[in-house]
Amino acid sequence: MLTFTIRRLVLAIPTLLFISLVIFLLLELAPGDPMAQVPLTVPPEVKEQMRIALGLGEPIHIRFWKWLVQFFWIEPQVLIDHILGTRFSTGDPRVISWQTRSPVMDIVVQRIPQTLWVVGTAYVVGILIALPIGIYSAYRQYSWFDQAGTFVSMIGFSVPPFFSGVLVIVIFSVNLGWFPSIYDTTLQVVDWASFRQQLMQMVLPVMVLALQITAQISRFMRASMLDNLNQDYVRTARAKGLSEYTVVMLHVLRNSMIPVVTVIALGVPSIFGGAIITEQVFKVNGIGQLLIGAIQANDLPMVQTLAFIFAVLIVLFNLIADVLYGILDPRIRYD
Repeated sequence: MLTFTIRRLVLAIPTLLFISLVIFLLLELAPGDPMAQVPLTVPPEVKEQMRIALGLGEPIHIRFWKWLVQFFWIEPQVLIDHILGTRFSTGDPRVISWQTRSPVMDIVVQRIPQTLWVVGTAYVVGILIALPIGIYSAYRQYSWFDQAGTFVSMIGFSVPPFFSGVLVIVIFSVNLGWFPSIYDTTLQVVDWASFRQQLMQMVLPVMVLALQITAQISRFMRASMLDNLNQDYVRTARAKGLSEYTVVMLHVLRNSMIPVVTVIALGVPSIFGGAIITEQVFKVNGIGQLLIGAIQANDLPMVQTLAFIFAVLIVLFNLIADVLYGILDPRIRYD
């Protein structure tokens, strides 16, 4: 397993380099001009000087190489300096946002906690709800519980977040007044009162995201459980006199989790992208809103960095899913 992990990590390097090249070329070739937001009263020669200052006057391969050096070499040094108090990156040029003229990674680090508060909590809540629903729905196939779970899953799949978000705001915030409709990103949790306020403002966006996550994972869990409940090893385990709890929760569940692990692991990066709409609805100042603002402002360094971070998450969690396969099923070996 260790050899396989090391081999996959080494293979991930050229994969990520190729992905970074594709992202860079796609954004470079996309229509739009970062100077489009500059007022028309600015003289053309000043706009040209601004383009040169942003690095737009250099060839595309030079800009790509500089971005690689800044992202893979200088930014890790900045992180080491922040943790250890060293000065490896002093004076080195960093990836700068065209919109804010500040380092991109500094802005991303500021926004990540807000996204993790909402998206991370919603993902954990969705998994904790989806797995028991999927297990029991498969064990009690065609029961009223299974029918209700199917109905809720259909709603979760079919209702987009921009509609469900507005709906819960109208019901729980406008009509009932139970929860705030706007997420206060300036709130700092320092005592019990502020922690309670943080939980209250998280309820609605977490509810919207958890509905989608629960709908997807519960259906995969149900289908995988149904596939394994009819296998020969289940009948053999019951014939040996094992309790129904042992058969379902130890034998069937472990084998059924193999495809579900893929859905859960690969869903982590996608939920960050899928939270863009939810963050817009509830005004959560997170990664999703940052990406939308960067796209609207044609801030290529910010968009490139965020898109590449999503790609890194996909490669990383794909590796985690492969490793978990070997832990869940001893028959899987990577020799």
